[in-house]
Amino acid sequence: MTTTTGRPADPRPQPTAAPAPDVAAVAAAPAERGSRAVLMHPVRRAVQLLLGLVGFGVATAMMLHSGQGAMPWAVLDQGLVDRTGLAYGWVVLGVGLLVMLAWIPLRQRPGIGTIANIIVISLVIDPALWALERLLPEPHLVVGIGLALGGIVLLGVSTAAYVGARLGPGPRDGLMTGAVRLTGWPVWVVKTAIEVTVVLIGVLLGGTFGWATVVFAFGVGPVVQVSARWLAPSGLTERR
Repeated sequence: MTTTTGRPADPRPQPTAAPAPDVAAVAAAPAERGSRAVLMHPVRRAVQLLLGLVGFGVATAMMLHSGQGAMPWAVLDQGLVDRTGLAYGWVVLGVGLLVMLAWIPLRQRPGIGTIANIIVISLVIDPALWALERLLPEPHLVVGIGLALGGIVLLGVSTAAYVGARLGPGPRDGLMTGAVRLTGWPVWVVKTAIEVTVVLIGVLLGGTFGWATVVFAFGVGPVVQVSARWLAPSGLTERR
């Protein structure tokens, strides 16, 4: 077989560029031998995981207290809090454990980071909300917008931190990656379906859906991607 230039065609298969991995998919994937994530000092990985989860809890509290809308899963948590009267921490803990039950038919395996995700965020969110309520009892519009935008940025950086530690996916990340593997559907389809369902249930229960929820959906990804250059240099920014 020859090409249009008259030269023999190269019979070897040509490489094709792979799409950049999804953040949650990277969190669920094991670290590769020789990557900078593997060479990251264990203490740094543990500290990065802890700080990322603390930041995630604080960021969630910022968005909730802003009154401008919360991230999709927090809309559900807020609705459950309104219906049950339980503290946010208990609701976050309960939802996380229930989501992990869905891992069983999906054959997902938790890691240290998975357990830490549930425990740390549930412990952080109530004190963070308490502090915000004391500092800013009734934030007006400008302050609310600032809290919401700051929460989105902090949440993106925190996500890159705990995902970059590669110590196991969060319960909601694992639900998504397991569903992708089971159905064979694209990541964005499964992620969108899950989060739309969660938001609808949360709104029906009384959770707050607002412009910040929409901005979060479109804005947190770029923040994670930029932050990953320093916090997960071998996982989220390189193609493979």
